[in-house]
Amino acid sequence: MLLAAMALGVQAEEKDSAKCNKPVFTTIKENPITSIKDQNRSGTCWDYSTLSFFEAEILKATGKTYDLCESFVANKTYMDRAIQVVRYHGDCQFSQGGSAEDVLATMKKFGICPEGAMPFPGSLYGDSLNNFNEFFSLMEPYVAAIAKSDAKKISSQWKVGLQGILDAYLGKCPESFTYEGKKYTPESFVKSLGINLDDYVSITSYTHHPFYTGFAVEVQDNWRAPLSYNLPMDEMMQIIDNAIEKGYTIAWGGDVSEDGFTRQGLAYAIDTKKTESLAGSDMARWLKMTATKKRNLIDSLGCTVPEITATQELRQERFDNWELTDDHGMLIYGVAKDQNGKEYYMVKNSWGETGDYKGIWYMTKTFIAANTMDFLVNKNAIPKNIRKKLGI
Repeated sequence: MLLAAMALGVQAEEKDSAKCNKPVFTTIKENPITSIKDQNRSGTCWDYSTLSFFEAEILKATGKTYDLCESFVANKTYMDRAIQVVRYHGDCQFSQGGSAEDVLATMKKFGICPEGAMPFPGSLYGDSLNNFNEFFSLMEPYVAAIAKSDAKKISSQWKVGLQGILDAYLGKCPESFTYEGKKYTPESFVKSLGINLDDYVSITSYTHHPFYTGFAVEVQDNWRAPLSYNLPMDEMMQIIDNAIEKGYTIAWGGDVSEDGFTRQGLAYAIDTKKTESLAGSDMARWLKMTATKKRNLIDSLGCTVPEITATQELRQERFDNWELTDDHGMLIYGVAKDQNGKEYYMVKNSWGETGDYKGIWYMTKTFIAANTMDFLVNKNAIPKNIRKKLGI
């Protein structure tokens, strides 16, 4: 009974601490964005976040609000990716994931359509949102069977079969459609949106390539291998801040697998050594703690949780040892500060209106500096001195 009472007391203390340390945000700068979407059970964050980025770009340029079609992009992208896998005889990855470049390349090559021009996500197989479990359990072995075939020559019919699967689960991409009383093709529609698709560049920051040059970031879902401009970390962060200040948003890709990225809508680059010290434990005890206990401790510390110092060296070390991955895409659109003056980026997610902030995440600037893989941004949002160094 005594042990139970002590445990209850600890839990109550943690709850009180969490309530006391919960951040209270003041918005510094917030740029217009479109509504929160839900990718549901699909690995399409790259699709949702980048189309959100282009919707915000159109909103800034024209004042018009669009809901662009993720299924159109997915349909075209998965076929393009399958073709590459077959060309390489299976020596590259076919998966649900992707990058911002997939959306940009699709819009340049095929155009785009609004959401209503294709079936609502999930509706073709009786679901209310995307669910790619069955979908990819069919596609992955199909593509692998063609790519690893022992045949001396394959026919083009495999593309017809794969297109049938894509159309069955995502819907057929329209050749033409009517939007607000006017008839378009996907190609003419993208030209009507008021943005220049040649204005967008990718930015990254690593030391295994020279700064102020371009290279293809070496991650599997970057399968199109577009070049990203490589900048020192501080200048990478200057671009984000300048973009927000000038009214632009950023299509961000990076790592959200860290303990500091919570499902409640917060993200901190936690300094584990300092955090376990605050818990009155040694590192061995911290490492043995369950994920739930770690989460409770982090939640109780809230906005007072100690953060690491993000450095160029740490970014490179974590990239090389596989700690820094490209597991999620989101949209950065604003800056806020908490009651202690710490600044956070306001970030739109694609998990529906979840968490304490209804689909918005507040991610510290340290978290973004430490965990950014790369991002897509309008080149006009880059400070002039950095543009000059890049020759753009």
